Amino acid sequence: MKKINKVVLAFSGGLDTSVILKWLQDTYQCEVVTFTADIGQGEEVEPARLKAKQLGVKEIYIEDLREEFVRDFVFPMFRANTIYEGEYLLGTSIARPLIAKRQIEIASETGADAVSHGATGKGNDQVRFELGYYALQPDIHVIAPWREWDLVSREKLLQYAEQHGIPVEMKKKAGSPYSMDANLLHISYEGRVLENPAVEPEESMWRWSVSPEKAPDKAEYLDVEFSRGDAVALNGNLLSPAGILEKLNQLGGRHGIGRLDLVENRYVGMKSRGCYETPGGTILLRAHRAIESITLDREVAHLKDDLMPRYAALIYNGYWWSPERKMLQTMIDAAQEKVNGWVRLKLYKGNVIVVGRDSQTDSLFDSNVATFEDDAGAYNQADAAGFIRLNALRLRIAAEVEKNRK
Repeated sequence: MKKINKVVLAFSGGLDTSVILKWLQDTYQCEVVTFTADIGQGEEVEPARLKAKQLGVKEIYIEDLREEFVRDFVFPMFRANTIYEGEYLLGTSIARPLIAKRQIEIASETGADAVSHGATGKGNDQVRFELGYYALQPDIHVIAPWREWDLVSREKLLQYAEQHGIPVEMKKKAGSPYSMDANLLHISYEGRVLENPAVEPEESMWRWSVSPEKAPDKAEYLDVEFSRGDAVALNGNLLSPAGILEKLNQLGGRHGIGRLDLVENRYVGMKSRGCYETPGGTILLRAHRAIESITLDREVAHLKDDLMPRYAALIYNGYWWSPERKMLQTMIDAAQEKVNGWVRLKLYKGNVIVVGRDSQTDSLFDSNVATFEDDAGAYNQADAAGFIRLNALRLRIAAEVEKNRK
């Protein structure tokens, strides 16, 4: 076992990372620096400070990263209209590179020679964290306790906590019904009854949204203003990136928007069933596509759609810091220079309905050309005949060959 002097632990203060903290101290006989990131998970993060102090930690980092998270990670991802496997808005995936980045920075600030995380050996997060670590500091030592210890169940974790005097909230001892991860973009649920993909999750599981059946019977209208592909205002009110997403989460949750029940393909090879609530992200994605529909050139829009699944897979699999993701981001951002204007949406019982969109400066929609009425010569319909004949040429030749063959 390599001698470790100091390790930076991504620390939530929950059962898993509290046990990991003590295990690192005992197993590696090293000093532990804790890092707790507030990325909008909706829970108080200060208790993590108390827990770390109780376990003898001297250097404790608790930081509000909500604005950086949305501005530098969520918004760039949404400029690409990113969805994994046609449904998942990557709420967990996009948070990991930020946490990894800050851990490496703290390791440098504190002189630590290792970093550690609480991701299990079965999941995607271990890959996301560690690819980030190595991309940002190639010689960093990574400690992944779930791949080293024999504490392979919740009961064993609780026993370890009791044996070593680790404080655990009583509500945790009964066992949380789901494994959950939350940030400003989403909340996810895995485990327990969800491990049977044939079983419908109970209504009590959902935390951020009402069911569509219980949503208001009256639709709510919402105007979203965009500048260079990013949402900047709601109903005429300028808001920060985190403020935008917070408000959209409130609106979406109220109208039962953004629920998802998904069986996804993990990077490590297995299929996994999870449920997600992404109310604000669902609204934002629909609005962004709507403003792009009038401001992007056809071929640019189609090329973005062609590349999006590749971009989504890079984020899902943990390659945010890779040169290929950065290259794609440069192209995506260049395409967003003229994505400016507003979109009007109607929110109603789980649905996000686009009812209007306009751009005073960059709209490529020409009503004089598109009209079904007299276009005053703006478009010569006779030109379409030659266009069709040329495009049909290869089809006609192939049909003649097939006819002669028969």
